[in-house]
Amino acid sequence: MDTAPKTKHLYLQLLDLIRKNKSCVLATVTGSQGSTPQKPGSSAIFDKKKLVAGTVGGGAVELSIGKIAAEAIDSKKSGYFRFDLENDISDVDASICGGGMSILVDAAPEKHVKTFDALKESENKRVHGVLVTLCASGLAGCSAVTRFWITEENLKNSSGQIPEDAVTAATEMLSRRNPDDFREIVLPGSKEGEEKLVFLESVVPSPQLIIAGAGHVGKALSHYGKLLDFEVIVWDDRTEFANKFNLPDACKILSGSIDESLGNIIADRDTFIVIVTRGHKKDADVLKKFIGSKAGYTGMIGSRRKIVQVRELFLKSGWATIDQWEKIYTPIGLEIGSKTVQEIAVSIAAQLIQVRNQLKNQ
Repeated sequence: MDTAPKTKHLYLQLLDLIRKNKSCVLATVTGSQGSTPQKPGSSAIFDKKKLVAGTVGGGAVELSIGKIAAEAIDSKKSGYFRFDLENDISDVDASICGGGMSILVDAAPEKHVKTFDALKESENKRVHGVLVTLCASGLAGCSAVTRFWITEENLKNSSGQIPEDAVTAATEMLSRRNPDDFREIVLPGSKEGEEKLVFLESVVPSPQLIIAGAGHVGKALSHYGKLLDFEVIVWDDRTEFANKFNLPDACKILSGSIDESLGNIIADRDTFIVIVTRGHKKDADVLKKFIGSKAGYTGMIGSRRKIVQVRELFLKSGWATIDQWEKIYTPIGLEIGSKTVQEIAVSIAAQLIQVRNQLKNQ
């Protein structure tokens, strides 16, 4: 049963605002040099009075962009701005020069509603895509913004819509699935002093954290998982544990038999599975479901003695090969001398972060 909505990506929040006819501006960090408060790809939504969601760096940068956004809502003129963070932050240079921080302000995101609708559809299907943004920029700033949503399914049809260099970059980004991948391509413009800019942002669905077991450790881990931007799904066959009151941080709560609930999950490299049920047999039953899957992480709690026994059972019964077993993280968590429930959950969360970051670079 669903007990809480999935955490919304910033673009999905933007789409909701557009559907409600709320006037807003989308600002995106597109480049940075030296020490900056946010990396390329960081975005924020502003209305005429305040920051609505996200961030482009906080402090003076965000204050300046907020003022620019308020004016852009009225003028409907997008802009590409450079901030020299070593000097007076109130000085904004609209030309493509200097260093520091570059921010694209899209004054009319409602023009791209079809693109954001396609992004939402992909998000619901857990499909990775690349948001391609085209803009012409010169001394007068950015004159127009055009956006495309590219997936493996429509990549071949994108030729002619976006520059060939962007098609090549999008192809590589789709193969890598790195959520931090943000690229800029600079092309010559039609007029002297102008440049065509292409920004490509890899948009990967939040990794799924499947927690089998809603006891003390599972509950604590669901809290940390939410803080770490996982889509947290918790399963337990005990309804007194598998409920919103016990698991307020879970995006989805599953109950019933393993086959009826966990059996419907298709695990891929963005799936992280943590097995912390109430007993050895139940742990083994869940592990049997996922040990041969493509999950990026599968971990099982237990003492070293228990792990030896379960390993022997799996190999003897033909439920796993030696290679498959060696991919299981067990004992689970990083070795930090954990004793309490919260410390154990922290050690598991730290290992999830470690593996997730490793997968980004593969």
